[in-house]
Amino acid sequence: MTEYSVNRATFDEVMVPNYAPQKVVPVRGKGSRIWDQEGREYIDFAGGIAVNALGHCHPKLVKVLKDQSDKLWHLSNVYTNEPALTLAKALTEVCFAEKVFFCNSGTEANEAAFKLARKYAYDHAGPEKHEIISFNNAFHGRSLFAITVGGQPKYCEGYAPVPEGVTHLPFNDVDALKAAVSDKTCAVVLEPIQGEGGVRPATPEFLQAARELCDQHNALLVFDEVQTGVGRTGEFYAYMSTGVVPDILTTAKALGGGFPVGAMLTTSKVANSFGFGSHGSTYGGNALACSVALAAITLINEDQLLANVSAKHQLFRRELESINDKFGVFTEIRGKGLLIGAELVPEWHGKAKEFLAAAAEEGLMLLVAGPNVLRLAPSLIIPDDDIRQGMDALRRAVAKVVKG
Repeated sequence: MTEYSVNRATFDEVMVPNYAPQKVVPVRGKGSRIWDQEGREYIDFAGGIAVNALGHCHPKLVKVLKDQSDKLWHLSNVYTNEPALTLAKALTEVCFAEKVFFCNSGTEANEAAFKLARKYAYDHAGPEKHEIISFNNAFHGRSLFAITVGGQPKYCEGYAPVPEGVTHLPFNDVDALKAAVSDKTCAVVLEPIQGEGGVRPATPEFLQAARELCDQHNALLVFDEVQTGVGRTGEFYAYMSTGVVPDILTTAKALGGGFPVGAMLTTSKVANSFGFGSHGSTYGGNALACSVALAAITLINEDQLLANVSAKHQLFRRELESINDKFGVFTEIRGKGLLIGAELVPEWHGKAKEFLAAAAEEGLMLLVAGPNVLRLAPSLIIPDDDIRQGMDALRRAVAKVVKG
């Protein structure tokens, strides 16, 4: 095969233009550091959008992947495999779930969850019980069903007609939720912390109301923990600190520590509605993904690592507050663990990407959560020195943007 010389311009030549990647082309990563084609070094506060929970090229994950690659890659679900069964057992031991469905992404996990919620309602109450209640500014992935359940109309533009039976409400509005849930409701779907919607945590009262209303109306409570799960908030899953247990939970991103894998977790009672042939995934549960995911969750689900996530949150918060004391660019710093959002003051609304570009020039990789919020989702084991150096870079970037 011909060898090609590629760079950022190659993207515009050969890739569908649904993304607008930054100018740099990373080629190597180690821990919380990345190097681009020119050998320039960056500190990574983006984490592949909350995916690289153990940093880049963690030696234990690399070893597991290499070892499994010499044994078995793919079978399809005509057969099962040992890594998938072992990972499923491990997941059911660390959370409420009794049954697991494996897939490849958060979108697929949510697609399975929404289909299962409707199927369960159909089995137990009939076709009229099909309404899904979701919330404004929610994000649940990019399939047609997922963008419909998500609460951001911009993602549905141009794709009508979208699936029917989805109602969107204001997030954290208990009264609106009480008014909307009825015996036609099959599921209430929410993120414990809205990620793409601006890193907005659900209030305890809101979560408790959702659980009680679902119980009253025989509806299922679905938690999308694609972004908040697997240690991101300082608990293995965010629900564990809320006192509220869902009926279905979706997980992906950090689950594989960077290797594509997703899962839908649920109870045996609910899982029974996915009988033979009702849903599937060709690659879901493949041996490579499940081996790496098992290694990742084993490393992450340690008391000291999870405690350190909360401690590192405080360091990030102090540094962000220090930046804000000098430049006054944030109205609020919010989030939990190592999912942190810093909302810009109205003067800078719509300009979050300017801060991202300036940070990249200073050797720091950041994220946004909408046009008004800077989002940080680094490795859960990022060294404190990397946090401080990254924050120094952010301080320089903010100064550059503010001074024009």
